[in-house]
Amino acid sequence: MYGTFTSLLLLLGVAVILVWAFRRIKLPAILAYLCAGIIAGPHVMAWIPDPDEYHLIAELGIVLLLFSLGLEFSLPKMIAMRRWVFGLGAAQVLGCLLIFLLVGFLILGNWGSALAIAGALALSSTAVVIKQLTESSQTATRRGQMTVAVLLFQDIAVVPLLIVIPLLAGSGDGNIGYLLLMAMVKGAAVIAVLMGVGKWILPFVFREIANQRTDELFVLATLLVALVAGGVTHLFGLSMALGAFLAGMMLGESKYKHQLEADIRPFRDILMGLFFTTVGMQLALNSFIQSIHWILLIMLAMTLTKLVIIRYVAKAMGERDKDAWGSAISLFQMGEFGFVIVSLAGTHGLLDSEMATTLVGIGVFSMALTPIVIQKLQPLVSIMVKEDSGSSANIEQHFNQHQSEEKDHPVLICGFGRVGQTISRFLNAEGIRHIAVDNDPMRVQEAVAGGAPVYFGDSAKRDILRAVGAAKTPLVIISFADDIRATEVLKGIREMNEDAYIIVRSRDDLNLDVLQNAGASQVVPDTLEASLMLISHVMSRSGIPIRRILSRLDQERRNHYGDMHGFYPGSQTSLDSETADKLEFLHAVNLPEGAWAVGKAIDALDWERHHVKLKALRRDDVEVSEPESHFELRSDDVVLLSGRPRHVEAAERWLLEG
Repeated sequence: MYGTFTSLLLLLGVAVILVWAFRRIKLPAILAYLCAGIIAGPHVMAWIPDPDEYHLIAELGIVLLLFSLGLEFSLPKMIAMRRWVFGLGAAQVLGCLLIFLLVGFLILGNWGSALAIAGALALSSTAVVIKQLTESSQTATRRGQMTVAVLLFQDIAVVPLLIVIPLLAGSGDGNIGYLLLMAMVKGAAVIAVLMGVGKWILPFVFREIANQRTDELFVLATLLVALVAGGVTHLFGLSMALGAFLAGMMLGESKYKHQLEADIRPFRDILMGLFFTTVGMQLALNSFIQSIHWILLIMLAMTLTKLVIIRYVAKAMGERDKDAWGSAISLFQMGEFGFVIVSLAGTHGLLDSEMATTLVGIGVFSMALTPIVIQKLQPLVSIMVKEDSGSSANIEQHFNQHQSEEKDHPVLICGFGRVGQTISRFLNAEGIRHIAVDNDPMRVQEAVAGGAPVYFGDSAKRDILRAVGAAKTPLVIISFADDIRATEVLKGIREMNEDAYIIVRSRDDLNLDVLQNAGASQVVPDTLEASLMLISHVMSRSGIPIRRILSRLDQERRNHYGDMHGFYPGSQTSLDSETADKLEFLHAVNLPEGAWAVGKAIDALDWERHHVKLKALRRDDVEVSEPESHFELRSDDVVLLSGRPRHVEAAERWLLEG
């Protein structure tokens, strides 16, 4: 026990020093982890005599990495990518397998050995490539998504390879076709189950967990879901990474995606570092140096084969040269599953120790080069693409700008309580794009049902702010009246965005100096008049003419703040008898098929009798703020009601049951 602790302590010490040193000279941290593994491994200092002891823990890093990636990919996006996954991905894997298999058989004269080598070389590194694409913000680009699609197919292709190799070695029993068919059936079944659970059960589970307002519980549940999903797919013969990706993809459509990503990031990064150290431990330096000429030759052949197949298949599918070359260059390396295949083939006697060492050397060396290659991807692509550099740069700039416009919003609202919702309504009325973040799950659920652009998350956390685009947002509103928490949010925003104009709501002026020193551009007092002041600042900074602003504010005052009545309640909203008789709530009612109100015109329904107002109607994701009286309600319409709590509840039963 003491020896294991000392070994781990030495490994961590070397890793910390190397990561610091590599970052100082602008090199990726992955290289530092690989070097730390080489130093601590059995072939140099031998602090870790058996790297397999840490293999399972290290593999969890890949699981969490793929879970995080899944959060960025919704099911519709994956369906849209099926052409890349089963077209480009299948062509790359099958093409590389065929070429490497024929060359390997001509050299070795054994189909089993040739298949083991072909399988190892045909696969690329999911862990390294996705981590580098994420860090360089390229996962949202077209070439980044093409690369991810190919990697997903490779993860699926590992399964038949792991079945066939032992059978070719004569150590397996059973029919190959039958085993492959069963693996396919089990894989399809487990994927269907995971997708169903992720779509219909997990959002409910996380809503209940979020209601408890316990950060530890949310983190534990996130880790549990990622690991259980990975474990289920592993149990049925698929990769753990694929299961985690599916679970993340299902939760990526929920309002908790940013909070999930922020919670899992520290565990993912630490375990990924441990994974890369275990990769480095597998490299025997003496054997690597002795066979460096074979390693370089085989790696060059592997790179050229992958480049040619991916580039020309992508081009045949109608992709641009820049994207085809970008995806091909990103996937030049051997991957972590290659080590699994090499180990399996060695166990069954298909590969001798010299060939196994050479393949491990190719894997480690190519994975070590990958971060540098992806960092320099644009210059490398420019070398390969024969076109006018100015035109190329303009196309790339336009594409990146389009991606940025989809992601960024001019206004960020931190807190979606009564004031935050009031601001959001005015911004919607002026057509100003914005996004909000709130940590009340009930409020977020109600607001999302009503069509509000709000995500669940704690805006005091840096990762949440980064996820919702605070680093680039020019205008930020902190709408909750909690000066201590507002100070934390201010510090987090100022760390990543010094130029943002930040307006802060405060109950009074007691902490005015504190908030200004923390980075507030403007501090505004509370009450409904304070809401109007916030709106005037937001509109002014958004380019709305001052006369129009004053006209809108005057209209609200003359209307006795009519448009400001009604708000989405949260789990902490006070509902005592005095408050409930004065406040008006907003509530989104979805009309299912068979609801009593379906088929009835708006003017045929007695809204006043039920003491509620129809604030808006959403149909097919389009909101009509003042629907015409002859509008006929349909199934799946969302009706936004305003009224006192007991009246809203009664009106919902009336619309559904009559």
